[in-house]
Amino acid sequence: MNVKVEKDLYLSRESGHSEIVPRLDPVVYLDQAAGLADGPLDSGQLGFYEGNGYLHMEGFFSEEEVQGLRDELNRLWAVNQDSAADEVIREPQSQEIRSIFAIHESSKVFGELSQHPRIQGIVRQILGSEVYVHQSRINYKKGFTGKEFYWHSDFETWHVEDGMPRMRALSCSISLEDNYEFNGPLMVIPGSHRDFISCVGRTPENHYKESLRKQEYGVPDQESLTSLVQKYGIKSCTGRAGSVTFFDCNIMHGSNGNITPLPRSNVFLVFNSVENRLVEPYSGQKPRPGYIAKR
Repeated sequence: MNVKVEKDLYLSRESGHSEIVPRLDPVVYLDQAAGLADGPLDSGQLGFYEGNGYLHMEGFFSEEEVQGLRDELNRLWAVNQDSAADEVIREPQSQEIRSIFAIHESSKVFGELSQHPRIQGIVRQILGSEVYVHQSRINYKKGFTGKEFYWHSDFETWHVEDGMPRMRALSCSISLEDNYEFNGPLMVIPGSHRDFISCVGRTPENHYKESLRKQEYGVPDQESLTSLVQKYGIKSCTGRAGSVTFFDCNIMHGSNGNITPLPRSNVFLVFNSVENRLVEPYSGQKPRPGYIAKR
């Protein structure tokens, strides 16, 4: 049975004004048994991740490996064109596929990818514990038609709508196409993972049915965003197909629409610590479905 913890340390969507509060959790967790050195990342990489909230790694996968993953991505695109499955999310103003969720469960290829030894090693090293897949998805951003993903902190949504208690989770974004400055790459605000922005507006029931197409609740106000950008700046995570970006659950991030002919399709694997399992959503509403947030 899920039990709500006594105190909400990261209040959001509770009042009519926004607030920026300091992070209360570590970024890199020390595994007392293994130590920070026991993992694929060196001290410089861990330090960069801790300070900036993300780590971009070029050439993580070979061209042959990327092609196999891209073949599976294209297969899922084709077989889901007429699918009415809840896991298949359409663009806000068309029926083109925007995202497919729970791909580590529906696809053997992506299920194996979620257990990739080096990815698992890096994630366990940063989070300092064993982990599980909280969420997986493909974000398709086709040429000319792929829409933007507005600025947000994943943790704010996972906390309020899913009941993730603490900031002990991260995302792994795997580029299966070349990500350029101009075709809607992931953008992050380095350092923003140390600030939690509370958002305005009570969450409607079953909000996820609309928010996965276009999020309107749980997005930061423009004044807070301006403050973060003035303080930290913006970094575009560009790179060749096969590159991987790990980023903290609370870093402010988003991406522009793609009006170029060049597609930008990424696989996202979200890992949560087994010591940070979900409780009742802090919104007081029923939990979102398991294909969005594994309980």
